[in-house]
Parts: sequence; C-alpha cells; structure tokens
Amino acid sequence: MTPVLDRLPRTTTPLVRRLAVASLVSQIAIVVTGGAVRLTASGLGCPEWPRCTADSIVTTPEMGFHGIIEFGNRMLTFVLVVIAVAMIVSVLGMWRERRDLLLLSLGLFAGIPAQAVIGGITVWTGLNPWVVGLHFIVSMVLVALATVLVNRARLTTGEYVQRRSPAGPPLLRQLLVTSTVLTSITIVLGVVVTGSGPHAGDHGAARNGLDSDLMTRLHAVPVYLLVATAALALVVAYRGQVHRKLRKALLILAAVVLAQGGVGYLQHFLHLPIALVALHMLGASVLMAAAVHAHYTGTTRRTLPGTRITAAPQAVPVA
Repeated sequence: MTPVLDRLPRTTTPLVRRLAVASLVSQIAIVVTGGAVRLTASGLGCPEWPRCTADSIVTTPEMGFHGIIEFGNRMLTFVLVVIAVAMIVSVLGMWRERRDLLLLSLGLFAGIPAQAVIGGITVWTGLNPWVVGLHFIVSMVLVALATVLVNRARLTTGEYVQRRSPAGPPLLRQLLVTSTVLTSITIVLGVVVTGSGPHAGDHGAARNGLDSDLMTRLHAVPVYLLVATAALALVVAYRGQVHRKLRKALLILAAVVLAQGGVGYLQHFLHLPIALVALHMLGASVLMAAAVHAHYTGTTRRTLPGTRITAAPQAVPVA
C-alpha cells in the first residue's frame, strides 16, 4: 500500500482543486435535479426503493415521464460517488500533512449513503414533507462542507501550516457568524414553507398542515435581518483595513442575498410558478455556499489563497 501512496500527490495540485470544485458543483446539481423531481410531481415516479419498481431496478415504460425524472435523479448519485472517491484518493497521499482535506472528503462521501437512505425513507413514507425537508437540509450541510473543501484545497501544504490573524476585525467576524446563522435559519424556514405549499412532489402527497401564508411571513423575518447584516458587513469592510479577498466574498454574499430575496418575493406574488421555485432552490444552495465562503474567509487563521508568505505571517494584506 505504501508504494501506491508514494505515487499520490504530497500537496494540493490543480487536479485536487478541480475535484474540490466538482464536489461543490455536484452537490448543488443534485439539489436542482431533486427540485425538478418535486416540481414535476415525479417524487413517486419510482414507487419503490432501492428498486424503481417491485420487479425492476431501472425505470420501465409504464412509469412514463415521471419515472425517467426520478430515476435520473437517482443515477446522479453515482456521479457524486465517483467524484467523492476520486477526491479521497487525490488527498490520501498527504493525509499526515492535510488531514483537513481527507476528513472533509470523507464527510462528503459519508453524506452520499446517508442521503440515499433518507431518499428511501422519503419514498416509503409517500413523500412525507418533513422527511423531504430533512433531505434538503442535509444537502445544505454537504454544500457547506464542499465550500470549505474548495477553500482548503486552494492552499498548498506550505501555505496551510502558516498561521495568521483573521482577515476580519472582531465586529466583522461577529457579523459573519450572524450571517451564517441567519442563512441557516432562513433555509430551514424555507423548507417548512415548502412543506406547506402546493409543490408536494406528487399529486397525492400530504402537506405539513401549517398555514402557508403565515410560514412565508415568518420565513421573511430572517431574510430582512440577513439583508441588514450583509449590508452592515459591507460598510464595516469598506471603512476598515480589510483583506481584499474578504471584501470580494462579502460582495458575492450581498449580491446572492439580494438576488435570492428578489426571487423569493417574485415567486410568492406570482403564486409559485415552477421555473421561479426551481431558481429559488438553486439560489438557496448558492446562498449557503456564499455565506460559508464569506464566513471562512473572514474568520480562518489559515493563510488565504494567493497571500504572500512572509517571515511574519501575522501581517494582513490590505486592498
């Protein structure tokens, strides 16, 4: 085994970084395809699990369009497996120096069978809205892990061992923590709103029984707070001596927050058209990634990618 490990990369390479990005993209992609399953009422297109039907592993002509959509989403799981395994193998040779990369890669891999089991329970319970919601929340956790992996994979082993002061001052770090918490609350309440709405994944699937209008109003509260927090964070960043990469991360977060909020309002007042709901689900994934990226950039004590390593790594480059 040792000779095999000796042939693997000892530090991060372009391949490792590309696999990390592929991990993030694939986690977001399966959220979008899962949304397509729900929005086309194909949630029970394959009425059994792990088989598609009682007699067939794959979809059959009798299952029609809905069977194709649901089975296609299941097949994307194997793409995630291939990417996850490739990611693990690519960092295995540096596990002593970069255990962070190995642990993150293993976490993403472990999420795949966990999601498969939750997906099976979703089918067995006839698309119970709470189980469907759990499915989505776990996806958001995996998106967050993949975002950290992308950031860490951009560091060479030499850069990783360097320590520095966080890029953000104390007030800004507190705002970043607040934005991450508000993002998480917003997404969880969004899941509850979805469970009370019309897009159940199947025409006969149950809803959670909550007042959809009331839950939408509750969902809007952390959105308002998130907009205010992102705006305040930008003001603090641009009035202080803050690393340019953190400013960029905050700009991305603010743009995503505004776009996601705009889509949310538009879909509500247009009575939840499928295209806008799908875009909102994509936006939730991008919002989670943007919030975690900004949080990581402003609070990590590791060297930021592209930062010049000096004898005094405490110095923070200023835009």
